[in-house]
Amino acid sequence: MCGIHAAISRTGFHAPSEDLKHLLSNRGPDHTGHQQARIGVRDGNSYWITLMSTVLALRGGHVTAQPFLDASSGSALCWNGEAWKIGLDLVTGNDGQAVFDLLIQASSSQTLPADAVSAILKVLHSISGPFAFVFLDRTHNQMFFGRDRLGRRSLVFKNNVDRGVLELSSIPGDNGSWEEVEADAIYQLSYGGSSSNSEDLAEDSITAIAPVCKHPWAASEANVSGLSLGLFNMSIPTENNVLNGQTDSVGYLRHQLSESLNLRVQNIPLPPVYDHNSHVRVAVLFSGGLDCSVLARMVHDLLPADQQIDLINVAFENPRVVQAAKNAAKPRKASSKRPKVDEQEAKATSPEDLSTDVSPFEICPDRETGRKAFRELQTVCPGRVWRFIAVDVPYSETVAHKANVISLISPHNTEMDLSIAYALYFAARGVGTASSSLDATPVPYVTPARVLLSGLGADELFGGYTRHATAFSRRGFTGLLDELKLDVDRLGKRNLGRDDRVISHWGREARFPYLDENLVKWAVECPIWEKCGFRLEACVEKQDLDIEPGKKVLRLLAYELRLHSVAIEKKRAIQFGARTAKMEIGRTKGTTLIS
Repeated sequence: MCGIHAAISRTGFHAPSEDLKHLLSNRGPDHTGHQQARIGVRDGNSYWITLMSTVLALRGGHVTAQPFLDASSGSALCWNGEAWKIGLDLVTGNDGQAVFDLLIQASSSQTLPADAVSAILKVLHSISGPFAFVFLDRTHNQMFFGRDRLGRRSLVFKNNVDRGVLELSSIPGDNGSWEEVEADAIYQLSYGGSSSNSEDLAEDSITAIAPVCKHPWAASEANVSGLSLGLFNMSIPTENNVLNGQTDSVGYLRHQLSESLNLRVQNIPLPPVYDHNSHVRVAVLFSGGLDCSVLARMVHDLLPADQQIDLINVAFENPRVVQAAKNAAKPRKASSKRPKVDEQEAKATSPEDLSTDVSPFEICPDRETGRKAFRELQTVCPGRVWRFIAVDVPYSETVAHKANVISLISPHNTEMDLSIAYALYFAARGVGTASSSLDATPVPYVTPARVLLSGLGADELFGGYTRHATAFSRRGFTGLLDELKLDVDRLGKRNLGRDDRVISHWGREARFPYLDENLVKWAVECPIWEKCGFRLEACVEKQDLDIEPGKKVLRLLAYELRLHSVAIEKKRAIQFGARTAKMEIGRTKGTTLIS
């Protein structure tokens, strides 16, 4: 994980503000590097290029300086990513260096700019893993920038027309109107005029400082040299298929997920702040739900027995929930009007739960399921040291950090963005109380782990959202398939850039095993009856276990892994499980803009 920044100007070198430098350093605390270049063009004017990279060293066994620089050509790369594979080859050593070497080779082997464009795109299309980057090709006076096709790393831009400056950054600064760089393409900025077909020109929303060409990821899907995320399988079942523990897809999913996790948890260097009593390199963002619990259980099979695994569980003091329960507990006169309270919240939090000897954090839904899954992991994997980290966030602390979180999620700006970001922000901070056994007294603890595993992506791939069940109930398999395909098609447009900015603020890196390219390809090509357990009413008969149809293949895998309680756990959105949603009294929708 790194922080990257590039400024392209027609008037002089443009460094990021001191505040922005600080934010970039938070993302990459191990090294900060700078490069500058001045490019003269045919009209006699110049472009002034300023590059900055900060590094969180997780690959290659040592800190590798950035930006990468090729002394002979002057070309440079700012790299924020993890290239797990390039083509079919596993990347060993520092992945940024491996990518840079291939880009330099692609650029230097071509005389014509258009041929260099094709060669550079071929390299970028062959990368498996999350990334955002800026590559200055001095040989052909052009710059490439963009994000991986699933948008797993942040890149935002600001176009200052008055000053004639285009800025690209992992994180927005305080001033100006920043926008997300869409994850639908690789962008090419040409200093000496366009070197691509005019029909590829992107909209002027990026910049008018130089011609910008847009090379869509979708165009590379047909290229045999590039990776493919597959074609969504829209087949509708013609018979009464049964999805159970003996179905082949359960074993296939286990294999794909194991391969994905193996890339993401092996060879992680020891954290700089290393406690010999706390031998931990990986933590799991842990609600106790299905997706994260399966990840934790499968990581156990991959890591050496002496490595401990931290399970980070966050819970918030929500004044609205507390007030709703108190109002529900008050005796009412027969003639008085019932106050407007959230009946579901009041029911979920009984007055007894709010007695003085019960913590408001311990009655959060995610805390309850988290402790339950923690106990199950200890039972199933008794030889592993699991550390349950209870991150308790008082309302006063949420308010104190609100401005910072709003700054980090920008340009996203809705109440739902904020409520989700709160949970990720405080979880990634990793400060709480820890216990490694059921009867141990919790002690203050800060996780040293720099790699955080997230279960994001499983709901989109395997039909875990309520809207998937709703689509099936209304329109059968056709409706379900349409809804799932829509989710898969917009994976790259999800809010992963927002989540990356929030989590990386603490010098940690989020990794998403369910969004591995090979796993995604397998999932989208898998027929619906091998992923979900939805069945037409006329075909319903007693199914095995008490497993709901959404994400059934993953639930069956959990059961196979002996996580029996986890297998039947209901889906719950993070903002409701951690109780970051609707913290203030009143009726606020998730789509409401932050005030």
